[in-house]
Amino acid sequence: MDKPLHLDQQSLVQAWQQQLPEMIGPGDSTMVQADNANPQAINVHINAAGHQKYGFDFRCTYKDTRELDVALVDVDMAGRSIDEHSATVQELVDDYMRHIHECAQVLHHITDPS
Repeated sequence: MDKPLHLDQQSLVQAWQQQLPEMIGPGDSTMVQADNANPQAINVHINAAGHQKYGFDFRCTYKDTRELDVALVDVDMAGRSIDEHSATVQELVDDYMRHIHECAQVLHHITDPS
């Protein structure tokens, strides 16, 4: 374990709100919110572009200033929860998780300024 994250959650949310839309595909939309249960975590919602109307919820928890744990919380289609194990959905989940990790790397100067 590296150094614990010492950044207020609102600043973290703000940084993610600015950076994440640049990391994901055109037409996709994002919403980043503080995780009220954990000051080291944020919740990310991504609406996928396209007529399937997929929505993805991820919990992103900073283990320290360098390591981000990303967990899929829910997948919905037009507002209803669906099984996330289909190949199409799994491919989107993997893609979004990669973009989330890339965003964390870009924001490293904020989370680990030393």
